Amino acid sequence: MSAEAVIRDYYEALRRGEPLYPYFLDDESTVKFGVSEALYGYDEVADGLLEQTRTTDDWSVESEGLVVDERDGYAVFADEVVFEWTDRETEAETRRRFETRWSGTLEHHDGTWLFVSMHVSAPHELR
Repeated sequence: MSAEAVIRDYYEALRRGEPLYPYFLDDESTVKFGVSEALYGYDEVADGLLEQTRTTDDWSVESEGLVVDERDGYAVFADEVVFEWTDRETEAETRRRFETRWSGTLEHHDGTWLFVSMHVSAPHELR
């Protein structure tokens, strides 16, 4: 499977509410920056993703410009993604929506592409 296919499969797993931690390299150097968190090391990333899966539901993920460059053993990507979900931790099960920018790096290990870094940010106007 190509790096691009793995990224698209990650989006599908997010939509389906499936575990996301298997997409990340089990290494202390693995990092994931989300809209509201910074996770360092595989254990922290896995715990954060398990908590996200436990507390959210009904994901919509729309890729609007995925670009991927595969090289010898690694790949880089960038995308603009509109995503929304239901936050089950709030009393009224709040619906959240963000227009985001994603970027990151994957490494090829044992025939599989795995994220070693992922950065998700929500742009805003400068004042």
